[in-house]
Amino acid sequence: MKAWQFTGTHEPLALNDLEEPVPGPGEVVIDVKAAGLCHSDVGVLEDEGWLALLPAIPVTMGHEVAGVVSAVGEGVEGVEVGDQVGVCPTGPSGVAPGYGRNGGFQPRHVAPASDLVAMPEGLSFALAAAGTDAGMTSYHAVVTIGGLEADQKVAIIGLGGLGQIGARVAVVKGADVTVCEINEDVWPLAEKIGASRVVKDVSELAGEDFDLVVDYAGFGTTTVQAVDAIRRDGTIVVVGMGRLEATINTRDVILKQARILGSNGGTMEDVAACYDLFASGEVEPQLTTIGFEEIPSGIERLEKGEVTGRLVALYE
Repeated sequence: MKAWQFTGTHEPLALNDLEEPVPGPGEVVIDVKAAGLCHSDVGVLEDEGWLALLPAIPVTMGHEVAGVVSAVGEGVEGVEVGDQVGVCPTGPSGVAPGYGRNGGFQPRHVAPASDLVAMPEGLSFALAAAGTDAGMTSYHAVVTIGGLEADQKVAIIGLGGLGQIGARVAVVKGADVTVCEINEDVWPLAEKIGASRVVKDVSELAGEDFDLVVDYAGFGTTTVQAVDAIRRDGTIVVVGMGRLEATINTRDVILKQARILGSNGGTMEDVAACYDLFASGEVEPQLTTIGFEEIPSGIERLEKGEVTGRLVALYE
C-alpha cells in the first residue's frame, strides 16, 4: 500500500510502498476513511525540534484518524470488525499515531484497541477525524481545564480551527461568549456560532470581568492582555503557541488571584464528548476536504494560511 511518510526535516513527504499491516496482540487494523491535517504536520516537516518525538524514521504522518475496523488482533475485547472508530492520539497506549508509530496518511492503520473511541450514529468520518485532535483539544481547554459553567462570561481569543470549536462548545453549554479575532473576514462565523460580540484586539476587553478567557492564539500579548480582561479569581487557559513567551504583570496576577493554566491535547473522554456534540449537530466546525493524493499540497496550504477551518483528507 502507498503511504505518505516523513523522511527528514526540510524534505517533502515521500510516497512509499509499505506491506499490508497485520494486527498484533491488543491491536486492530483500521481501514482509514478520513485523516486530518494539522499545523503540527507543518512543524514536523520544517522544525528539527520535532525529531525528538519521532523514535523511528521514516514514519507515516497523520495523527487524526477515523475509519472502520477491518481486522482484530489476539486478546482484543469489545471491538469487532465493522466498528466505526476514531483513534485518540493521547490514548492509554502512550504511542501517538504519526509520531511514535505509523499514522493515518496510509489506507490501513494499526492502532492499539485501547486508544479507540466509538463513533456515534450520524457522525461523519471527516468530523470523527477532526474530533480526535482539533475537537478534543478545543473541548479540553474550555471544559476540562477551563471548568466552563453555564451563564459564565467567556472570551475566546482566535477563531481558527480550534477557536471556532471552543467558542461553539461554550455557547452550547450556556455561556455568554465574546470572540476576539484580528481577521475581520471571519467575523461572520462568530455570529453564526452564536457569540454575543466580536472584537479585534484583546485590549478591548480590559476591565470587563470575564470568568474565563481561552487563548487559542497564544501570541504572548494576547495572554498578557487576558489578565486585564478577567475578574478576580478568573481563569485564563493558554492553548495556542503563536509565541513561546510572554511578559506578564505579576502584580495584576496576584491582586486578581488569577489562574493561568496551560492546556495540551486532551483525553478519550474529551473525544467522546466532542463526538456527541458533533453528531447532534450542535457543534458544526468548518471543514475543508481533499483527497489522499493531495495531502502534501494540503500541508503547504496550511503553511501558507490558505485553509478555512480544519483540513481533512477523505479516502475512497
